[in-house]
Amino acid sequence: MSDWVRSLRLWFAPGRIRDEGETPDYRFSLANERTFLAWIRTALALIAGGFAVDQFLPDLRWGVRVGLSLALIGAGVLCAFRAVNHWVRCERAMRRGEDLPVSRFPSVLALVVAAVSVTMVVVVAWGRG
Repeated sequence: MSDWVRSLRLWFAPGRIRDEGETPDYRFSLANERTFLAWIRTALALIAGGFAVDQFLPDLRWGVRVGLSLALIGAGVLCAFRAVNHWVRCERAMRRGEDLPVSRFPSVLALVVAAVSVTMVVVVAWGRG
């Protein structure tokens, strides 16, 4: 079974993670959980921002408004999925005594948020689209 499929199975049966390696110091597991919750808060904020753009900027052209909204909501959905995937990967690495996994996702998420923000600044500064 591939590592990705095993990781995906752990999303829905996190108790199985105990079968991996040694139990780490609980402080590290709790820190991993706090990081997960921070990613979930970020996902919720992105989704709320997407709905806010759609609801509170009715003067924007439909395509611009919907495009910005969907970009934010899509980033929030990806962030939520990434949160659980990152939690599982880090927990497994800690239990196995491996280095924590690295990811490009924070950079990609920052670029998406920056692109949407710059687009919104341009739209607001140079008219309502």
